[in-house]
Amino acid sequence: MRPNEENYLGRSATFSGTRRSRDRGFSMVELAVSLTVVLILSAVAIPSLMRSIRTYQLNSAAARVADMLKFTRFEAVRRNKQINFLMQASPDGWIVGTDSDNSGLVDATEKQQLIAGFAALLPSGVAPSPTAISAALGGATLTTKSGSNGSVTFDARGAIRVGGAISTSVFIFYLGSAVDPQFGYRAVVLLPTGTTQVWTAQAGGAWHQIS
Repeated sequence: MRPNEENYLGRSATFSGTRRSRDRGFSMVELAVSLTVVLILSAVAIPSLMRSIRTYQLNSAAARVADMLKFTRFEAVRRNKQINFLMQASPDGWIVGTDSDNSGLVDATEKQQLIAGFAALLPSGVAPSPTAISAALGGATLTTKSGSNGSVTFDARGAIRVGGAISTSVFIFYLGSAVDPQFGYRAVVLLPTGTTQVWTAQAGGAWHQIS
């Protein structure tokens, strides 16, 4: 056998062995190590991902309530007449909307938002005490509007009317989960002038304004 043939046969054997080695795939030890790494990474990432999702849901719900209040106020000023913001219970959650025709109901053709799922509108006593909010507003009286059917009346100037007079109290709408408080709460605050604020608080913590 010539030298070149020996080299060729040697290389062929090596390539064949390498190919067979690659065809075997992962060993059980390699699979076990890979699975362990995946499980560890999942255990670390899932709680963080869940917190991000819940934070987004809370912020989104608060923004939608605040946007509906702003839209109703805008409509009252634009039309130069009193218009009501309504909050009504539905089978899926709460409907908040603008009663443009002052019929006492949010009709299908009127602007509205559904607040449902994890971030729900809550009655008073579920979220942390709003002492910090009241103090920041100069000791203002806070009236909870969330948790039951109700309305808010905007006059032609965009201010809040109660019984025909400018409101003397601040209205507040709480959002969060009644059964899972670990992700915190949001509060939409409606001032007598018709302007809105959004506040946040952790379970058992103090409120802080975010917008």
